[in-house]
Amino acid sequence: QWSYLWSTESSPGASLDPMESRMAAEQSGLHPLERPPLYVAIVERLLSHVVQQDLAVGDRLPSERELARRLAVSRTSVRQAIATLVHDEVLEVRHGGGTFLRDLDPTREPLASVARRRVRLPAVHEARRVLEVPIAGLAAERRTDDDLSDIARALELMASEVAAGEVGARGDAAFHGAVTRAAHNATLAELMQRITDDVAETRSESLAQVDRPPRSLDDHRRIAAAITAGDAAAASSAMAEHLARVADIPLLQAVAHGEGRR
Repeated sequence: QWSYLWSTESSPGASLDPMESRMAAEQSGLHPLERPPLYVAIVERLLSHVVQQDLAVGDRLPSERELARRLAVSRTSVRQAIATLVHDEVLEVRHGGGTFLRDLDPTREPLASVARRRVRLPAVHEARRVLEVPIAGLAAERRTDDDLSDIARALELMASEVAAGEVGARGDAAFHGAVTRAAHNATLAELMQRITDDVAETRSESLAQVDRPPRSLDDHRRIAAAITAGDAAAASSAMAEHLARVADIPLLQAVAHGEGRR
């Protein structure tokens, strides 16, 4: 019953060497097709499994290790696919309990659109660095007591989520939102608002990594401490280091370098 989950296509042998093939393609106006990242194909196989096995909401999927073995791919690629479906509210990960079907709405955004959105993630992360590093510095200079209270509450929320075995996504979003508000710059806040959905995507990818939630919480605490101390340089530096770690995930690295395949 797993045979349909993964298939490979053999490509015809080329009579030209790679350089000659490329030159011939350019001269004819035909260019090699871009292959989607591997996790997109895994997403499709997982959805096929859900449909063909007639899984119901609340049913459990095979473990990440089992999926990787059956599909003959890395666990990292499986984790990326699961993170995609968790973000799109198709699956739910219960830490220590497994992965479960949360919903399967046939009217949901097509996978091709999801894939196109995900290809933008490196650019979104670059935008985050451009915006959030100076935002942290401004927050250290301009924060009010109310701002510090909001930041503290966001940290408490994320800490409670992590302690409960969750990834801390709500607390993470609340923290970055509180820091942005503390900068008291309406234009920067508006720009951050425009990329809210894309930032949520990078957050989903990052926090899905093993041991990442507690490390992100520690990063947030360092940023908060610098903002509380009114140290703009330290706050900007701490935010830059945090975002560098957020970018250090397989999907962002693969897409940024045009990879994403085995």
